[in-house]
Amino acid sequence: MVRHHIALIPGDGIGAEVLPPARQVLDAVGARHGIGFSYTSYDWSCERYVREGAMMPEDGLDRLREKDAILLGAVGHPNVPDHVSLWGLLIPIRRGLRQYVNVRPIRVFEGVGSPVRAAAAGEVDFVVVRENVEGEYSEIGGRLNRGFPEEMAVQESVFTRAGVTRVLDYAFGLAAGRGGRLTSATKSNGIVHTLPFWDELVAERGAAHPRVVWDQEHIDALAAKFVLEPARFDVVVASNLFGDILSDLAAAVAGSIGIAPAANLNPEREFPSMFEPVHGSAPDIAGRGIADPLGAIWSAAMMLDHLGHPEAARDVTDAMAAVLAKTDVRTPDLGGTATTAEFTAKLLELL
Repeated sequence: MVRHHIALIPGDGIGAEVLPPARQVLDAVGARHGIGFSYTSYDWSCERYVREGAMMPEDGLDRLREKDAILLGAVGHPNVPDHVSLWGLLIPIRRGLRQYVNVRPIRVFEGVGSPVRAAAAGEVDFVVVRENVEGEYSEIGGRLNRGFPEEMAVQESVFTRAGVTRVLDYAFGLAAGRGGRLTSATKSNGIVHTLPFWDELVAERGAAHPRVVWDQEHIDALAAKFVLEPARFDVVVASNLFGDILSDLAAAVAGSIGIAPAANLNPEREFPSMFEPVHGSAPDIAGRGIADPLGAIWSAAMMLDHLGHPEAARDVTDAMAAVLAKTDVRTPDLGGTATTAEFTAKLLELL
């Protein structure tokens, strides 16, 4: 039996409600495929921040480095500013463990209605690849003259040749193994330094991947086409900010952000990668037992694939598709009345 040691970070809100279903699914599919899991859970969260003044301990990254992968539930609470929770946990993990690729698959499942008429089940199936550690989310900048009329804030974007090239190579490689098409998100008509540099590197890496047909779209037009023509896309690659926005838009096109997964990858596998649903902590429904566990379960499937178990990962996504297509069991975000536990039980039955 192959064994993997997984770090669990339930986090805040519904994070603690969706990770147990993901763990149940992992254990069930692992038993079938000869994969064993051990888990270490960490209470790193906004609650910890309020209690101890830090989202995670100083040696947090050292604790994570020895694990095979990380499953994160959600981060955020109304009593803690979002920039505090984000820069206290997620971003240090992503950057400290060199998880420079963020992958967000988008799929319209049979049985899940999309608010977009053009988004048909079986036709919309693409991936947003987001640069995950630099770009617009840099630490360079500051505030000056706080409280005075001339108060100002400066935020610098950072695009490096190494950082952009490696995420582009990942995206082109992914496209080569899928439909052979890549779209690059840009705004080089308005942002005159960083995005023309991005475009130049896309053209450079595109020449090195001749099997992939690629094009580029300005971010405003691309956002419109995600709604008007979602079936046209295969792999979309974008900077940190653009990828963040586009992937959430695409998840809404797919019917619910509650089902959307994400992988924060260190492709070289020098450090563990982190997998998380993107629905956030949802404090408005936390504690009611109605959170959709699909985003966490799909994230667990992505983790299985990354750990070298594609057949097990496919079993999980097939079970997800089956419960949506063949039953009327739904959590409220998908128009149903099932609890988290009821939905998980039905998925496990089909698995």
